[in-house]
Amino acid sequence: MSSRRELWLSLVAVMAITGLYSGVSLRLGVPEARGLFGHSLGILGFALMIATETLYSIRKRATRRVPGRMSDWLQFHIFTGIVGPYMVFLHSAWAYRGLAGIVLLMTGIVVASGFVGRYIYTAVPRTADGLVLEAEAIEQALRQAEEDLREAQGDGAGVSGPALGTGASLVLGRGLLDLREQLRTWLTGWRLDRETRRQAGRTAIAQRRLRDLRRQLASLATARRLLAVWHTVHIPLGMALFVAAFAHAVAAFYYATLLR
Repeated sequence: MSSRRELWLSLVAVMAITGLYSGVSLRLGVPEARGLFGHSLGILGFALMIATETLYSIRKRATRRVPGRMSDWLQFHIFTGIVGPYMVFLHSAWAYRGLAGIVLLMTGIVVASGFVGRYIYTAVPRTADGLVLEAEAIEQALRQAEEDLREAQGDGAGVSGPALGTGASLVLGRGLLDLREQLRTWLTGWRLDRETRRQAGRTAIAQRRLRDLRRQLASLATARRLLAVWHTVHIPLGMALFVAAFAHAVAAFYYATLLR
C-alpha cells in the first residue's frame, strides 16, 4: 500500500468539510455542538469512528470471502480514521471541557498513533491482497530488480548501492533516506539535457526499486516486531476512545434531549 490514495482522499474530504464549516461559521457564527449543524457533524463523525473501529477488524477475521482486497479495506479504515475524528473535532465548537475534552485528547492520540502505524505497515512488503511477502519472494523480486537496473544502466554496470543501516533505523529512518535520495537525484538531473535526464530517470527508478527491496529484505523481521508492538498499543487506545466517545454521546443525548 504505497499509493497514498487514502491520504489524498482524506485531504480532499477534510478540505470540503472545512469549506462547508467555514461557510456556515461566516453566515451564522461558530456552530454550537448542540445545534443542528454541529450535532450533525458529531453524529456523522462518530459513525465514521465506529466504522474505523469495527469494519476493518471484522474484514480481517472474516472466514468467508468478502468483496474487496485487504489493502482497499485498510485504505477505507485510514480514510474514516482521519475524516471521522476531524468532524468530531469541529463538532466540539472549540470547547474542551469535561468528558468531551478527554474524548478529543484521546482522539488526537489515536489519530497520531494511526499515522505511525501506517508508516510502519508500509515497511512490511505485501501483495495486493495485503498478504505479507516472505523472504523468498522478496529475494526473487530482488534478482529481477537487479536485472532491470543492469538494463537501465547498460550491460556490465554494477548494481551496488549505499549502506542501508541496521535494525529499527531501516524502518523508522527510511523516510529521511528517501527524501535525501530524491533531493540528490533532482540536484543531479536538472543540469542534464532532456534525453540524458530521461535516461537518468529510468536508472533512478530502477535504483530506488532495488534499494527498497534490499531494505525490505534486511528489515523484514524488525518491521514485523515493530508492527506487533504498535498493535499492542494502538488497539487498546482505539477501544478506550470508542468507549469514551460512546459515553459522551449517551450523556449528551440524555442531558440535551431527555431532560429538556
